[in-house]
Amino acid sequence: MVTKTTTIQERKMEEDFYDRLLTQEPQFFAPIRRLEKRVGFITPLLWSNLIFISLFHIIVPILYIHQIFSGQHCSTKTTIVQCIFGQMAAFGITAGAHRLWSHRSYKARMPLKLILLMFYATAGQNNLYNWVRDHRVHHKRSETLADPHDAKRGFFFSHVGWLMMRKHPYVIREGSKIDMSDITSDPVLVFFNRYFNILKFLFCFFIPIVTPIWWFGEPLYQATVAAMVRYLITLNATWSVNSFAHLHGLRPYDKSILPSENLGVAIFTMGEGWHNFHHTFPWDYKAAELPYFVNPTTLFLDFAAYTGLAYDLKTATPELIKAVAEKKGE
Repeated sequence: MVTKTTTIQERKMEEDFYDRLLTQEPQFFAPIRRLEKRVGFITPLLWSNLIFISLFHIIVPILYIHQIFSGQHCSTKTTIVQCIFGQMAAFGITAGAHRLWSHRSYKARMPLKLILLMFYATAGQNNLYNWVRDHRVHHKRSETLADPHDAKRGFFFSHVGWLMMRKHPYVIREGSKIDMSDITSDPVLVFFNRYFNILKFLFCFFIPIVTPIWWFGEPLYQATVAAMVRYLITLNATWSVNSFAHLHGLRPYDKSILPSENLGVAIFTMGEGWHNFHHTFPWDYKAAELPYFVNPTTLFLDFAAYTGLAYDLKTATPELIKAVAEKKGE
């Protein structure tokens, strides 16, 4: 039960957040922070992230359009190569960071684990430790101020705005409580996180750019723009699960929560759009009840299980799904 004292303490925590920051940053930043606070930002902006993400989303489409109209667009072979790297990145997130390491919905033998780590590095996102911790907090405190990308704060915030702002004190507090021992006790994951920035540069940028240049003489400009377009699509596909799939769609399993069944997101993200199911049964390795054509990640994992690389796949029984849906669903 939330008491009046607790509410006052939480409000004071929010107010003190800006005040503490003013004592930690250079003095010339103070007017900017005061302006942010007056405008109504709950937490301070991360200006470096805001500028970089904004410029990236402006410059890359401009370069791509320039390629098309100037006749300098990349070859079909390069497009295919980038699609392959994009698919690798997708499975690194869906089968790796999400279903394996965040939810432990199945177990992977070393060859599959190494493949998924390489795929995850190709996605070019936050290091695995931070990704897993934030996602576990998201499920534990979904749609509250302690949710890293709380959908109740609006579409833009849940899609990308949360990466442009400092984390809310509640997010930091809840993140410190998350048990991450399975990540920190795995020497392979410890090594991966320690050298993540190098691996991210190699697999997300260097290798995808150099490969078409080396294989079939693609010019550097065309190869670079193609790789950046692939990276931009990968980022927004991942973010769409936090935004579109939390704000648009049906809720057949639990109508009391925002996560929804969204076909478009499912197609765009290799099966991660069946979000009402996933938040109702987060430990299910399929993250959905539907067949392969709208859940390629499940096909990937079933093939891995067939070859012996994945095992102990957890799943909700049809009886449990039906009982929960009849009790809580729309």
